[in-house]
Amino acid sequence: MQIELGQEWISSLELAEALEVTSSTVRQDLSWLDISGTAKRGYRTIDLEHAILTLIGRERGSNVVIVGAGNLGRALAMHEEFVRQGFMICGLFDSSRRVIGKKVGKLVVQSIDELPRLIEEKQVDIGVIAVPAKSAQAVADQLVNAGVQGLLNMSCAHVRTVEGVSVVEARMFSSLSLLSYAIKARKGKRQ
Repeated sequence: MQIELGQEWISSLELAEALEVTSSTVRQDLSWLDISGTAKRGYRTIDLEHAILTLIGRERGSNVVIVGAGNLGRALAMHEEFVRQGFMICGLFDSSRRVIGKKVGKLVVQSIDELPRLIEEKQVDIGVIAVPAKSAQAVADQLVNAGVQGLLNMSCAHVRTVEGVSVVEARMFSSLSLLSYAIKARKGKRQ
């Protein structure tokens, strides 16, 4: 569902249709937020957005570092959507002398040795792991030891952390495999 630019109100029926649930379910779920609707109008979109961002902790934004300045890390560092979504990329790190000191967008690739200082200085919440699988666990350990509270693991390896640190494993190849299967299954139904 896309809320149109400048759309001031959205009804529970519009939300219900987009989410494929009933409008009653939408109203019940939204009752848990600090927001109330208006009869025959719905919810002010700005209030709804603020309430949801507050609930998920994004109203204040999050500071992020990326470890790995290869193709993936550089692409992530250059992606403008991070800022629009409230994620400030504070640093890009690598262990290779070939890339340390190189400029990537507004960032300069820093030595992994500088990671703890920057995480403390910038109060970084999230670390993105964009390194080869063989290095992923060591990088996860460095990020956790430096104080991050969450990891986005873009590597192909599973990483383990201590209790209290959240990890999201971004599995591009698993997702592509699921997508490939869904396409083949749909083609099989048409034949």
